[in-house]
Amino acid sequence: MTSPQDRPHAETRTVHPPVVEVAGSRPVGVPIYQGHLFAFDDADVMAEAFGGPDGAFFYSRLGNPTVRTLEEAVADLEGGVAGLAAASGMGAINAVLLAVLRTGDHVVAQDCLYGATIGMLDDLAERWGVEVTYVSGTDPEEARAALRPNTRVLYLETIANPTTQVVDLPALIAVAKDAGVLSVVDNTFASPILCRPIAHGADVVVHSATKYLGGHSDVLGGVAVFATEELRRKVWHYAAELGASADPFASWLTVRGMQTLALRMRRHCDNALDLAGRLAGHPAVAAVRYPGLPDHPDHEVAVRLMPDGQGGVLSFDLAGGRQAGAAFAGAVRLAALTPSFGGVKTYVLHPASTSHRMLGDEQLRAAGIGAGTIRLAVGIEHPDDLWADLDQALAKAT
Repeated sequence: MTSPQDRPHAETRTVHPPVVEVAGSRPVGVPIYQGHLFAFDDADVMAEAFGGPDGAFFYSRLGNPTVRTLEEAVADLEGGVAGLAAASGMGAINAVLLAVLRTGDHVVAQDCLYGATIGMLDDLAERWGVEVTYVSGTDPEEARAALRPNTRVLYLETIANPTTQVVDLPALIAVAKDAGVLSVVDNTFASPILCRPIAHGADVVVHSATKYLGGHSDVLGGVAVFATEELRRKVWHYAAELGASADPFASWLTVRGMQTLALRMRRHCDNALDLAGRLAGHPAVAAVRYPGLPDHPDHEVAVRLMPDGQGGVLSFDLAGGRQAGAAFAGAVRLAALTPSFGGVKTYVLHPASTSHRMLGDEQLRAAGIGAGTIRLAVGIEHPDDLWADLDQALAKAT
């Protein structure tokens, strides 16, 4: 028993509360290690912790138990050796590309990528001297012809945003592998439930965890998954200094959301296919792009790569162009007018004036985006309720 003389003063005891350690049981839910700093009993163990991503936790910018849980969970789903969580999807993309590229390198990229990704590649070209060549993503030989001796990265999206183009990952990744080029695939739109690019030879897979992984529009985060330990370590060392580290609470929300990922993706896909079919028959709609429809140009590839569903996002062109697009966006009531996707609710977006606003007219046309294009990120509501909302909005867009 501690004597009164040995007991610290109240001022000291409030600073050093007891740390409860779990013994004889384990938590069912993932604990949140919100603290950013870890103490050591052994100086040698602390020194070793600075050597790499798998050492003891010591500072949460470089690693945290809750964040590690997210990294391992996504890596397990994707079939990679390890993951790296970031504060956002763009944080993950920047960490990967900035870690593997330097001035004078060359990137071959799909031309209908997410607008912010294109913006980042354009910035690398303008300010850092990284050359970028855009290809359609529909022809492996076109990608092969674009390769140069200094090509370091082939960058693709499983399902392009917002055109819903689906690239033949095995064919394009094989082109990169033949040339010793790193392949990076953004798998956000598909999620690892529908497609696992590493199984098709990809070196890195990136996700905006903000979307389907988290799934409830209450978290911001990103994850990169690596096919090799060597590449993971290279990116980890750069990412640690970049400082785009994931927050423990955001990581916890994402892990919690992932528990229903498979269930949600099935409903997203079913609803999207249902609405795509109904939209295709509406007189106010000029065209519908959804990989699950037989008339989609990439339908065969989509079904082969994603036999369990072709995603929860579709796009369609309104016959009335920009004016009709604005009228439709303002008329939806159940669906929300918002720039994101992947949550349980249905979201509507007009890309030309929002997510792809940084692109010029020529780039927009190359990306397959028109003045009246609407991106519909379909939620898990009842499809009849969703159609009732879309139908009344379409009536006001004619």
